[in-house]
Formats: sequence, structure tokens, C-alpha cells
Amino acid sequence: MAHEASIKVEIPSRLEELWELSPHLPSPQRLNAAFDSIAVSSFPPLGEAKVIEIASDASIAEAVQILARNNVLSAPVRDVEAPDDASWIDRYIGIVEFAGIILWLLQQSGVSSPKASAKLENLQAAALASSGSFGRTAVPEPYPPEILESDFFEELTSSSCYNQSKVKDIVGSFRWAPFLPVQKSDTLLTVLLLLSNYHMKSLPVVESGRAEIQGLITQSAVVHVLSQCIGIPWFDSLGKLSLAQLGLPSTTSAKMLKIVEDEPVLRAFRVMRYHNVGGLPVITKSDNKPIGNISIRDVRFLLTAPQVYKSHRTITAKDFLQVTKSILQKDQPSSPILHPVIVCTSSERLQDVISKLDRARIHRIYVVDKHGHLEGVVTLRDIISKFVDEPPGYFGDFFAGVVPATRTCKV
Repeated sequence: MAHEASIKVEIPSRLEELWELSPHLPSPQRLNAAFDSIAVSSFPPLGEAKVIEIASDASIAEAVQILARNNVLSAPVRDVEAPDDASWIDRYIGIVEFAGIILWLLQQSGVSSPKASAKLENLQAAALASSGSFGRTAVPEPYPPEILESDFFEELTSSSCYNQSKVKDIVGSFRWAPFLPVQKSDTLLTVLLLLSNYHMKSLPVVESGRAEIQGLITQSAVVHVLSQCIGIPWFDSLGKLSLAQLGLPSTTSAKMLKIVEDEPVLRAFRVMRYHNVGGLPVITKSDNKPIGNISIRDVRFLLTAPQVYKSHRTITAKDFLQVTKSILQKDQPSSPILHPVIVCTSSERLQDVISKLDRARIHRIYVVDKHGHLEGVVTLRDIISKFVDEPPGYFGDFFAGVVPATRTCKV
């Protein structure tokens, strides 16, 4: 593709030139200076792919279908009441994402069946508790099996709440994700810091005086750029170090979030939402070996694929993996979910791990010992964070008007 060729020529070579201009600086500061000298406008994919938007008056059901059809986790919400000549700051009112949709639905009581409504009320209490609304610090125990019966999801997706409520009801009431764009005049250092230190998964790119989003920069796109830098001296200063030498994985198996193969799959999505993580390993009950991965993106199957909830009275994590794979083999045969779980060891070099992540188009890789037992996880955010350090006071008032606005909050 043309933009991949431009990545190979422009950004890596430009970074190398900038690296050579500051030999007097320590390596972290040299990299910071290089990234801070390249404008966002130079990021190759901008303008080459259509940005998926969702109208504020779309129903929740329509939003789910749009996200699922385009295989994206979230999308900016366009205010249909904004005037035609509105700037981007008035045109977009937030980001809608799968995680926000599922939790919002679980907090409603509009399912027509009294039986399903009772289940939904029970689930609502658990979901609210897990979101931190009641000050709890731990995720509650798994949902009782009776809450996860197949008719629950069937009635949920046929309810008026799901089919008639509007996207603006979620964005206006919950602000699950703020609309936090970067300008084309901002630098790659800003982008890398936001995608690592500030828990952003993707960044809309805007331009002063323009109404529409000019593109999106994702964690995956940044790691792809890094993969094209392998073999260049500035990259090798980090790329040839092992994960262990870089302090990865930062989360050990004993502390990391995971789900056992026979646990209800809905618990996995609730844990992901509560802890603001994008995925969990599914492990064997007997020996703590990863057998698959469930990501927040997979919540779409609970809302768009009836065979998922009709095939099993109680949907376990293992059942969920098997059923979703059968769906994807038919509809998306190239999906990375169909591949065996991707793993590495802590002795592998960073550049080799980056190559694995980029080739497989995945957001995390599980670290195992020589026997295949789970030791930890390395995410795209972990990778990006190793290439930048945040200078004191770097962002200034950048977050003014954005909720949440502090680094300790999960954006």
C-alpha cells in the first residue's frame, strides 16, 4: 500500500536524522526531541481511510450494527443538530464505544418481559457496583448463572430500550469517552504520550477551520510505524533489549486480570469495563495456561449474533471462544481471533515482540514461561511507553474542558 511505503521512507528516516542532531542528549531525551519535531500531519494513514461516525439520533441498535460492521471499538458521535458550518468543536459531542453501550443497557429496566426485567435489575446493581458508583474497590463476585440464561440477551436485543433509545442518551449522560482530538500541528510526542500514559486507545485528528475529523491515529498504527523502524540505529538502542531488561511484563500472572475457561463470559466484559482494559486471557482451570483472548470488541457478539446466546444456556468463556470462532470462520476468515493465542517469553527482544503484534494485528501478547504457564501480559500501550518520557509540565492546559482531566483518571 502507498501509505506503508511512505512510512518506511518518511517517518523512520526523519527520526534517524533528528536522532543524529542531538548526540549530546541522553537516549530518552533524544527520542523525545525527535518525536517532538515531527508533526501529526506527517502521519501516513491520515486521509486515506474513512472515519466512521455515528449520528447522535441513531438508535443504540443502529450504533451496535455500525461498530460491528466496521469492526471498530468506538466512533465519534456527530451532533445532527449542529449547523452545517459548525467547526469540529461544535460538531462532535463525544465518543460512543461498545463497553459504554453494554453497561448502559444493563442499567436500564425497559425490557418488556417481567422475568428478564428482574434479571436486568439484578445485573444493573452488579454493574453499577463494578463501575465504582458505590465506592467499591473490587469487582463483585460473578453473576449467578440464572442471570445469564439465553433468553436474557434475546429479550434485551428485542427491547424498546435497545431499539429506540438514542446514542445521544449515552454520550450526554455518561461521557464514557471524551472527544479528545489532536491537531495536525501537534507532534508525535503528544500522540505517543496520550496513547500510553493517558489511556487513550485512539485519537481523532482535526484541523483548525475544518468541520470534519481528518483521520484517526490508533495504538496499532503507532506500533506499525515502530515495526518499520527495526534495524535503524536509533530504534536498536531499545529494540534489541529483552522484555525482562525493559521491566516487562509490568504485571505478573498473580496480579493480572484473567478469566478461567468455565467462568461466565459476561464476567470478563464486566471486569474489562471496571478496570478499563481492552482484553483478558482465557486460561485453563488446571494449569494456568492461556487458551485464548477475549477483548472488549467481542461484546458485539452478545448483541449481534443470536447463536451465541441461543446455543448455550450459560455462556462460559470457553464456549464463547468456540462459538465466535465458528462465526468468524464464515464471515471474517482473516480475523486474528482465528489464530492460536499469541505468546512470547520475557527473554524475547522488544523488536521481535513488536513484529509479532504488528503481523497478528493484535493489541496484547501474553508472556509465558518455558512450560507455557501464564506469566504476564504486554500491551501496545506498554510498548509505546518505552519510547517516550513525559517532560514536566508538557501538556499545560491541554486537557482543559476534557472530562476526566487528570492523569490518574481512566480516560
